[in-house]
Amino acid sequence: MAPPRRALLALAALLLLSLSLTAAAFQSDELVLNDDEEFEGVGARPSAPSPPTAPAVTSSRRRSADAASAGAGESNALQFTLEHDLGDGKGFIPAGAFSARLKTSAHGSQTLTKLRFMRNELTQDDKDAFKKLLQEDGFYTIRLPSNVLDPTRKDNVVSSVRARCIPRDSLDEHIVIHMDGVNILAVNYGSVGGCQYPRPMKFPSKWTFSSYTILKTAEQAPRTPSFVDQLLEADNGLGEVMKPPEKSFWAKYWMYIIPLGLIVMNAVTAAANIPEEQAAGQGQPGARAPAAAAARRR
Repeated sequence: MAPPRRALLALAALLLLSLSLTAAAFQSDELVLNDDEEFEGVGARPSAPSPPTAPAVTSSRRRSADAASAGAGESNALQFTLEHDLGDGKGFIPAGAFSARLKTSAHGSQTLTKLRFMRNELTQDDKDAFKKLLQEDGFYTIRLPSNVLDPTRKDNVVSSVRARCIPRDSLDEHIVIHMDGVNILAVNYGSVGGCQYPRPMKFPSKWTFSSYTILKTAEQAPRTPSFVDQLLEADNGLGEVMKPPEKSFWAKYWMYIIPLGLIVMNAVTAAANIPEEQAAGQGQPGARAPAAAAARRR
């Protein structure tokens, strides 16, 4: 009996030892998995590498486009002076100032916006000189610089009106400025509502200017090629010369058709007269025969 018991006890011990080793191995695997989750990056298994991000590249074209779009809306304030001549021998003196915003587009063109005008107050000498202009019905003259960015240039734009056209209750003036970019092309100066004729001699009740200003920008029209340019393009093979409209058959050959028609009419008329002449020629001998017979009877 002893040997079988010992064998059974040994077998039981071996089973218990194997079960304990299996449980220990299972616990160790579970701990390793938990450690990977709790202590990520410290002795953990490497995770799948993330795809590398491409470095941000900013091209010079993008930078220039951003700079252009940023500078497209930029505008700067500027001023230019209006001068007038009261005919008192002093010449042109400052009479007011225009203020505006200079706006630069993305294409580099410059235009004026938000135009405002502030008149200077007339001094007593200015009032006396203006009264003299009204009495003599002389011209009141203003001038503006031709380029608002460079008012020191000698080129100016001048406009005049009869002094008697301006007074109402105050000195009413109407200023229309025609511009191409930053260049003043022309100035229309007059009174609001036109000038009456005959012009009455009237002093204003208020010696202050009531100004009404308008800014008009010239629109650049496409250039029409001249006749010489068209010929040069045709010679160089760059274009075709516009052909004149084709004339009708009668317009081309009337100088030949009319003489030919006259010739045909004359030929037809001559052909129609030939039988009549032949008939007349045949009738004349028969008339002579009776006359000869009558002579013989006698």
